[in-house]
Amino acid sequence: MSSRDAATNQLMKHAQSKKGGRDKLTTSNGAPVDSLTASMTAGPRGPILLQDFTLIDHIAKFDRERNPERVVHAKGAGAFGYFEVTDSSFMQSVCRAKMFDTPGKRTPVSA
Repeated sequence: MSSRDAATNQLMKHAQSKKGGRDKLTTSNGAPVDSLTASMTAGPRGPILLQDFTLIDHIAKFDRERNPERVVHAKGAGAFGYFEVTDSSFMQSVCRAKMFDTPGKRTPVSA
């Protein structure tokens, strides 16, 4: 192991440093927690109490998690062609754009 560089041995060193001890489960403020499955109840079969900070903290974090929705991306498809004026008298009464001034004039368009 000594003939390899430090970057190659990084995972092995990390595993050796964590050997023997588990990571502690904590609340959002850093207080250690024994178990997330054990919650305070009113009696042996009673309802769960709102004073159980560990449970309320865990539920609050779960509620605030962001679940990204599917994002739709454009695929780059389009239509290319031309616009051809067939009746300029009507178009001239509606607008004054140069592309509509003469019959038979083709203007390239994309959609």
